Amino acid sequence: MTAIDTVLLKVASRCNLDCSYCYVYRMGDEGWRTQPKRMEPSVTIAVAERLAALAAAQARGFSVVFHGGEPLLIGALRFLELCRVLKKALPFDSALHLQTNGVLLTDEILSICAEYEVGISVSIDGPAAVHDRHRPDRRGGASHGRVTAAIDRLRAHPAGASLFTGVLAVVDLQANPASVYAFLKSIGAPSIDFLYRDGHHDVLPVGKASLLSTEYGEWMSQLLDVYLADPKPTRIRVLDDMLKLLLGGKGEKEGIGLNSYGILVIDTDGSVNKNDTLKSARSGDRFQTSWSVLTHDLSEVVSSREFAAYHHAQLPVAPACLACSDLRVCGGGMPAHRWSASNGFANSSVFCADQRYLIDSMRAHLARRGIAA
Repeated sequence: MTAIDTVLLKVASRCNLDCSYCYVYRMGDEGWRTQPKRMEPSVTIAVAERLAALAAAQARGFSVVFHGGEPLLIGALRFLELCRVLKKALPFDSALHLQTNGVLLTDEILSICAEYEVGISVSIDGPAAVHDRHRPDRRGGASHGRVTAAIDRLRAHPAGASLFTGVLAVVDLQANPASVYAFLKSIGAPSIDFLYRDGHHDVLPVGKASLLSTEYGEWMSQLLDVYLADPKPTRIRVLDDMLKLLLGGKGEKEGIGLNSYGILVIDTDGSVNKNDTLKSARSGDRFQTSWSVLTHDLSEVVSSREFAAYHHAQLPVAPACLACSDLRVCGGGMPAHRWSASNGFANSSVFCADQRYLIDSMRAHLARRGIAA
């Protein structure tokens, strides 16, 4: 049985922003249109029961991440009931988290998160000019002011320090890395997750001239310079993980290093599906078996050959990756970034050159400090 570490719970299938790079709505897959807009209470109860049974079967809990779309479109009352039902059902070593764009992060929602110990991560790409370039609302208006106001509200809450887990920012190659980092630090982010724009071998990510070009690696290396020069840095997870891996330690982030993570995705109708990021590579990439929390025990799902194959696909199989001295650090990247129509996922990451450039920059920094890696 595949051990599950993270459950992505799609409690709302729509979004109130229209991000230009969104892998759910802007990468060709239309599956979200057939999903209920919000998870119904009957599905919530089934989710709680099935997850409780799965936790008992694997003898440990997991993180449940409220996801979407924008999860807070579920509304405060249903969000309250969702937290109550899950908190009651899940074992003590499970945790609840919310990944939100922040626009609907009201005082009422914060009170619910405080009551049920729900960690909150907010998506924000940097200063207004950077953020609003790619994250407008559904009418094309700016969203930055509402997001920063939500972060201020979160930090001002009596439980804000324990609730606020960090921010998620998508790399914009047009933006200055130092300015983006300085801004995200200034708003009090306890940690930062930087993500690359999605793409694959057939459709390169925005800003990449070729598979051999290093635009993202150069951007991240400039960020690394700023980060290591900061005497009081805000944690950047991807850089910390890669540095730890270079020094023989263990990473914690999916897509870095050779750890495998058990990820279970449950949609608003209760169906069990693959991670949405895979649909950015291959539209309609779903399980052949129609699993649902309404009809299936999740232990049966994660014990199946089909789920095991999906889980195993996190690890790289391309000969170039398996022969690479940097594999233990890079991990082959995200599966979606390895895709090509001619070779499936059996390629190196489209960001291979970028990651090797960044790893070389890290080695150079360590060497200047007399540390071999």
